[in-house]
Amino acid sequence: MKNLKRKKIEVNPYQYCKMRMLSLMVITLIMNTSCKKNIDQGKERTAQPEKTIIMKEKWHWGNADKQSESAGYAQVVKVGNTIYISGVPSNDLSPEGIKRLYGTLGECLKAFGATFEDVVKETLYATDIETMKKHNHARKEFYNGDYPAATWVQISRLYEPTAKLEVDLIAEITGEG
Repeated sequence: MKNLKRKKIEVNPYQYCKMRMLSLMVITLIMNTSCKKNIDQGKERTAQPEKTIIMKEKWHWGNADKQSESAGYAQVVKVGNTIYISGVPSNDLSPEGIKRLYGTLGECLKAFGATFEDVVKETLYATDIETMKKHNHARKEFYNGDYPAATWVQISRLYEPTAKLEVDLIAEITGEG
């Protein structure tokens, strides 16, 4: 091996400080550029996924549009295996009036092949809850002892001014895709 001689170089403190600062600036610039690139790549990776489109099937009393344009609703909307039935009103709180209302709800269920056995949630709005409670037997007949989760609410008025009762349902249809 050859003998290497080292040469001592004298650097003035000002020059040394200047070189060190320059080195730090270069390192900082490289790191910032690298970080920015990683952040930008991260943005690309976390781009918003495409919005899932919900497939809705609708039914509305023989209406070709399957919804009411004037009122702005559909009587029944099916998403997946779940059907949502808009409130069906009645101005008759007698047992016969309640049976007619639940018969109408049965037609809504039938539009998608469902029955009262498929109902999982019922919401009942009445202007006189005590009268509704008195005639509850008329409602219970439709469920044949297999009752859904239910909420009953007394209110002062419904959408239709003469209505005294309105019921909406949610049903889950099994065995369909």
